[in-house]
Amino acid sequence: MKSRFKKLILLLAIMVLLPMTNFAQKFAYVDTEYILSWLPDYKSAQKKLDDLAEKWQKEVDKKYEDIDKMYKEYQAEKILLTPEQQKQREDDIINKEKEAKKFQQEKFGFEGELFKKRQELVKPIQDKVFEAVQKIAKDDALDFIFDKSSEMTMLFSNAKYDKSDNVLAELGVAVGPKQDKDKLKEKKKTDLPPEKGGLPPR
Repeated sequence: MKSRFKKLILLLAIMVLLPMTNFAQKFAYVDTEYILSWLPDYKSAQKKLDDLAEKWQKEVDKKYEDIDKMYKEYQAEKILLTPEQQKQREDDIINKEKEAKKFQQEKFGFEGELFKKRQELVKPIQDKVFEAVQKIAKDDALDFIFDKSSEMTMLFSNAKYDKSDNVLAELGVAVGPKQDKDKLKEKKKTDLPPEKGGLPPR
């Protein structure tokens, strides 16, 4: 929260100082979420990640279903078991639960397989976007380019300073009229499937 507040203060300070320092024509902004939504490579990468996450989530769910079944069977048979047998069954359930948690962490945890796969598939695309942004900045002699979709909240943005379509053109992607941008983003939101329990946020 403090980080977001500091960024907001920084942005407001820059907006106030720009007219005073004659930087009015030396800054612009882009919307990386909008840019990525137009890139076929990004859509393909996201589809692969979604499919992989769904596959692993099903495996996680199956493991916990098996554990639940083991526990219910143990509870039903507990009265017939010797203390040694009870201890063995309890240890089996605990070990199965540890295995399931370990598997879940390996797949979905920080720097787990899904994280690494995302880095492998998405980072090269993000790097291309960054290179295109740098070229636009150099070609247009810009001093600052903000990302509208980042945590640095923009309280107001004049569309004439939006270089998102310029970046897409640099990447070889043709897009529709500017006014279609918000409609596209709204459609993207409504097309998203409901989140499943256990899947990491994207």
